[in-house]
Amino acid sequence: MRKSAGMLAFVLLIMFLPGCSGPRITLFSDASDPLQEVILDGTADDKILVIPITGVISDAPKSRIMRTMPGMVQEVVSHLRLAETDDRVKAVLLKIDTPGGTTTASDILYHEIVSFKQRTGKKVVVCMMNLATSGGYYVSLPADVIMAHPTTVTGSVGVILMRPEVSGFMEKIGIGVQVNKSGENKDMGSPFRPTTPEEENLLQELADALGRRFVDLVRQHRGLDGQRLAAVADARVFLADAAVSAGLVDKIGYLSDAVDEAKSIAALDADARVVVYRRTHYPDDNLYNTLTSGARSAPTPLMDLGPFSDLMALDAGFYYLWPQALGSP
Repeated sequence: MRKSAGMLAFVLLIMFLPGCSGPRITLFSDASDPLQEVILDGTADDKILVIPITGVISDAPKSRIMRTMPGMVQEVVSHLRLAETDDRVKAVLLKIDTPGGTTTASDILYHEIVSFKQRTGKKVVVCMMNLATSGGYYVSLPADVIMAHPTTVTGSVGVILMRPEVSGFMEKIGIGVQVNKSGENKDMGSPFRPTTPEEENLLQELADALGRRFVDLVRQHRGLDGQRLAAVADARVFLADAAVSAGLVDKIGYLSDAVDEAKSIAALDADARVVVYRRTHYPDDNLYNTLTSGARSAPTPLMDLGPFSDLMALDAGFYYLWPQALGSP
């Protein structure tokens, strides 16, 4: 027993000793493990690559116990870069299930997908799962075909500024914050005092500008104008049938239908290979697996606050996000 305990202590020491020049021991796959192609279906030479975009869109890495997972932007771009080097990949199927995320991360993914299409000429199909709202719809816009499941919720074309406000609570408990500032609006949006009407106007101008960018991209990619564009620009959400009528979605179908659509627009054989990139091997792998590396779930919190946990984890800032759906994917 003492010998086993001593061996365990030695292994743990080697694992955590900083600057150790010995072999790297990894108990869980992480961002350092390379992406490997996995064939899910088909035997032909040409391929369709399926890329999942799941969860809140962010460029921040995801920390887990004893490992770090790639952030969404890094992971999706890694998939696109690898697909770009493979001439046999003729089409990409983006499997989207997200309420959206930060404005910049959403815009980066949009830009990367547009650039990927311009550089390669490869076709892109979107298949919306549970949610493709706000930033989730934003990154769908470059697709050649947008498909939604019959039960998909999409839309929410707009921006929201998320910021805490604790001045009322601080006043009740007798705490204040002293501020010295070099400009009148240096502490604009501070959570420690009420926002002035002038500051509200300035913040609304920023939100309006980011919202116009989103609406302009919808106009550009979906060809909407007039009343149809106005109905979308009020940031409402749509079920799949209504999204088709509104011009946001091309077709309704299931994931298998989206695969067939990708084969069709890329002029591929019916037996074209359907592939994914993984960092971890999964037995009985299939199209509905959204994982690429390790376990997706975070450590269990001491107190589960449900969707409020996701809300509290967001930094103050502008989001292409449908906040009512936080915690859903």
